[in-house]
Amino acid sequence: MPELFTSVKPYKRSAIIAYVDSLNKKDQVITTRSDLFNYEYLRSDNWEWSRAESSNSVKPFLKHLYKKKSDFLFLDKPEFDLHVNPVLYLGLGKDSRRDEMLFINTRGLEIRGMVDRKVGFYTYIGENQSILPSYVQDGLSKYSVIPHEGFWKDFKENGVDFFQARAYIDFNISKHIYMQFGHDRMFLGNGYRSLIFSDYSPPGEYLKANVKVWKLNYMFQLNRMTAENKSVGNNPYPTKYVAFHHLSLNVGRKLNIGMFESVVFGGSSTNGGFELNYLNPVIFYRAIEQQNGSSDNVILGLDFKWNAIKYVSFYGQFVIDEFLLDNVKSGDGWWANKFAVQAGVKYIDVAGLKNLDLQVEGNVVRPYMYSHDTKFTNYMNYLQPLAHPIGANFYEVATIVRYQPIPRLNIIVKSAFINAGRDGTNENWGGDINKSYNTRQQDYGNTIAQGVENKIIFVDLTTSYMVKHNFFIDLKQTFRRSESSDPFYDNNTSITSLALRLNIAQRLYEF
Repeated sequence: MPELFTSVKPYKRSAIIAYVDSLNKKDQVITTRSDLFNYEYLRSDNWEWSRAESSNSVKPFLKHLYKKKSDFLFLDKPEFDLHVNPVLYLGLGKDSRRDEMLFINTRGLEIRGMVDRKVGFYTYIGENQSILPSYVQDGLSKYSVIPHEGFWKDFKENGVDFFQARAYIDFNISKHIYMQFGHDRMFLGNGYRSLIFSDYSPPGEYLKANVKVWKLNYMFQLNRMTAENKSVGNNPYPTKYVAFHHLSLNVGRKLNIGMFESVVFGGSSTNGGFELNYLNPVIFYRAIEQQNGSSDNVILGLDFKWNAIKYVSFYGQFVIDEFLLDNVKSGDGWWANKFAVQAGVKYIDVAGLKNLDLQVEGNVVRPYMYSHDTKFTNYMNYLQPLAHPIGANFYEVATIVRYQPIPRLNIIVKSAFINAGRDGTNENWGGDINKSYNTRQQDYGNTIAQGVENKIIFVDLTTSYMVKHNFFIDLKQTFRRSESSDPFYDNNTSITSLALRLNIAQRLYEF
């Protein structure tokens, strides 16, 4: 079986095919109609690698369109292949806290391909208009940002309008090394959330190198991100940089252990400029930061995945921002003991019921975690967290139930129970990463979820049916209960929505 490192996402298409083909050769893995459907779906969606005959359409549209199930148009030559697809997202919904109807209207285009099977490219552009759920709209009044997006503008009276663009080009330098340059998101971890690096914030420019050899996977990435959502005069938005590397090791056939280090720094930060040493993919950032006497923000961490027994796996992350063991032992609540912990379990085919999967995850993040003295060194992009969407200073328990009773139908129930500490007027209890830790309330006596208590119960039921390849109908029911002594956070929301999607993932606001 090929080595697959599940903590680094997104996966390469070639790696997906190599893995699912290896599963097909094993007994008692693909055992149900839904399993077989998923296997054939992946082979059709990546047919340039699988060469699956099942990827051909029985009846192409107008003889020349959709000759392949997954592609509106395609060109397949030994030296060049091209895939062109329209993108559409049309949705309507009713929010119990809003008088007008919610809606999402996305039109876009997706193009990808390869040259000589060594140089790949991808691009997506999309235009969007939307009326947001009430609890998302509430956030606009605080920092004027839309989750997952950058620049936006008003649409009519109560809506928003924003443009999306993602693209990259990658190079297979050798059999085991590839590089990628682009403008996109990524995700590090095996969980529902990531406390290391998530896909919550807007896309950003990046340069990535990945080495996969033996049982090792090593990734280095440099990101350019946005420190603010506004500029002074005609100047561009101020920028910041995040460099990180992640080493992942498969120990035997059941255990994967990963180590990572990241550093956040800015061209306008107090250290005075861009640190070239951070471009070194195999250097220890913490040592460089100390050697140069800089005020950059270095974060360290570990992650793991253990396939303990058949159908059950455990995973987790441990992330350190700042840490002194003596202060931890003393239990005095020192503000700079900043760390985050994740622990989770996945149970496949629960109680022998095929295609019923359960995931339970806990996340704990200390106050002032990810924050720093300026916006050029905190763990944010466009004022949005690079890790968990809540930021810091919270507990969370999340559960996900996934069921695929028939091949084209997926039923997903997600719930999250969050206890977060918020800030009162002119206060900083450590939950808002955009605030400098120099404005903290106290040096000692800090506890998780301190400040203004905010208890959130989030439950979402999604029924998704795939009519044609990558064309989905989604019916969603969302309940969100938020309790707090602060009226801003004290509200209840119920949302019912229906959407049609073509070649695009669901837009989610799960916080």
